[in-house]
Formats: sequence, structure tokens, C-alpha cells
Amino acid sequence: MLHGVDVSSYNTGYSAKGLDFVLIKATEGRSYVNPHQSAQAARAREAGAVVGFYHFLWPGNIAAQARYFVEQCASVQGDLLAADWETTGSGTYASNAQKDQFLLEIKKLRPTHRVLLYCNRDFWLNRDTTSYAADGLWIADYVTAGHPRIKAKWRLHQYTDSPLDKNVAAFDSKAELKKWAHPA
Repeated sequence: MLHGVDVSSYNTGYSAKGLDFVLIKATEGRSYVNPHQSAQAARAREAGAVVGFYHFLWPGNIAAQARYFVEQCASVQGDLLAADWETTGSGTYASNAQKDQFLLEIKKLRPTHRVLLYCNRDFWLNRDTTSYAADGLWIADYVTAGHPRIKAKWRLHQYTDSPLDKNVAAFDSKAELKKWAHPA
């Protein structure tokens, strides 16, 4: 099991030392860009961690959100890209069809990147109807690391948000994760 964190603009002082991967919030909707994402990615790269970026998905304008994400995130070849599918601050959320459309748009726009779906257990069990997670599921379920309460193949598991969003990855080594993230 590999260890990593996911960070947003609030986590500018996080330490990447000893981490295998770091996932960074890049964008939200069509109007927000994390102003610290490049520095956060540089910190992770300097520590030798695999880097990923995620987009907080809003309902509506899905193709435009996908373009906004790939144009605004600081990704390079071999970085993971993810959709964060959950309830927005206004209490809305993208539909299952919109989630699937976003993932497919990202895969079309960045065909050489691995694309993941992030969602919590409730969304996966009660709002998802297709089980489509692109190249991998990143599931949030605050239980023992590596043991989310779902019946699905997962790649990443967020198991706590205290003091930082901590995750594990279902890979045997960092080299295996890097190879998977950057297929030849």
C-alpha cells in the first residue's frame, strides 16, 4: 500500500517528504483556479512523489468544465487527472450522466493521462448508476486505510481528513504506480 495526500489551496505548507503521491485541487466549475497548484506540484515532484490534479465538478457546462480543467491545471505528462464528484457548496451536484461525460471528455482531451473518479461512499452506492470511473476509482470512506466499504475495484482510498486528507493507493510500489500513471 502506498501513502499520499490530497491538498487544496488551503494546504500550502504541507510536507511531501516520505509520500508516494500527492493529488492537488486545480480547478472548480469554470471560475476557480488554485493559485498555489504549481508550487504544490513542485514540492511533490521534488520529494519524488507521483503527482495528480483534480477538478471539483459542478452540474452543467460539462464540456466547458473539462476544457477549463485541462487548460488551467499545471499537469505534465505522467500526472494523474481526476474528477471530484460530490455535493457543491450550494447543495447541488453533477448528475451521474454529467460525471460520466466529464470523465470521457478528459480522456478525449488528454488521452495519454490516467483519469480517475473521486467520490465518497454515498455517491458511489446511491448516486452512481453506471460504475464508470474511467481508469480508476478514488473512493472516500473514513474507515481503516485500504479497506473501503464498497464492492468495486478501487485504486485510491481516502481514509481520513484529519489533519490532512490522507490516502492509500492499491499498488505494490511507487515504481508500479509511476508505470501505471505513465503508460508507454
